[in-house]
Amino acid sequence: MNKDSLKWFITIFITTFILSITFSYISTNALTNLEILPAIVILIAVILVGIIFDIIGVAITVANENEFHAMATKKAQGSKTAIFLIRNSAKVANICADVIGDICGVLSGAISAIIATKIGQTYGIDFNMQFIMSAMVASLTVGGKALGKNFATQKSTAIVHTVSKIMSVFKREKKK
Repeated sequence: MNKDSLKWFITIFITTFILSITFSYISTNALTNLEILPAIVILIAVILVGIIFDIIGVAITVANENEFHAMATKKAQGSKTAIFLIRNSAKVANICADVIGDICGVLSGAISAIIATKIGQTYGIDFNMQFIMSAMVASLTVGGKALGKNFATQKSTAIVHTVSKIMSVFKREKKK
């Protein structure tokens, strides 16, 4: 393992740990006081965020940089950001699909456990609902990511361009 890989590993490890513990703490404490329906809405939102970031990660790894060079010559918004993202696709995909995606996976598991407990308590169900909730969350996540990967490979340029335009609003692109 070279020095840059080790540095990236340490950075990603610390970042993931901090984000995961923060979001897990917030979501667990916030959801314990919510009713079942709002908790389910939050669960679906977390699953969707994981799927969307997986799509972004895949799109960036398969996108063609040359298309964005052509856009950059026409000064298209976000084109320089897109080139940067594509040139750093391994790290960007790691952040999108692994860091954010895995944190969403952990959160959705924790949220589904809270919902299962609430359903059991509210409706007096003795059966452990967590098995069903876990299977539903896993199925939605894996199925959504499967559809998303196909979409990402087919529409990579449009996805990367949209993401880079959004990012360019927050980061001014330098003119050469």
